[in-house]
Amino acid sequence: MAKLLIVEDNEMNRDMLCSRLTRRGYEVVTACDGLEGIEAAQTLQPDLILMDLSLPRLDGWEATRILKSGDATRAIPVVALTAHAMTGDRQKALAAGCDAFDTKPVDIKRLVGIIDQLLHKGN
Repeated sequence: MAKLLIVEDNEMNRDMLCSRLTRRGYEVVTACDGLEGIEAAQTLQPDLILMDLSLPRLDGWEATRILKSGDATRAIPVVALTAHAMTGDRQKALAAGCDAFDTKPVDIKRLVGIIDQLLHKGN
């Protein structure tokens, strides 16, 4: 069972993602901001991170840069999850180190497809 870390400050979004992904067989852990997300990733070593980009204390772009620069977390795939769907936002997220980009509101089937593709990339 793959372990997913959801870094999301909106409680409703966090609960919805947690519930839907748990029902699909993933182990899910959560963090409420970028700093908690970094700490959780370093401690828990999830298989994949779903990273909101608009976060308090430390935004998702910077949190991803930090994770991708760390030896222990660099190989963990990060999916940017954001309501930011303006031209250039995808490129900005990928430049920060995100491995994929998806928009809110979340289409759970599409998101699961992205997760599965990233989790099985190395296999």
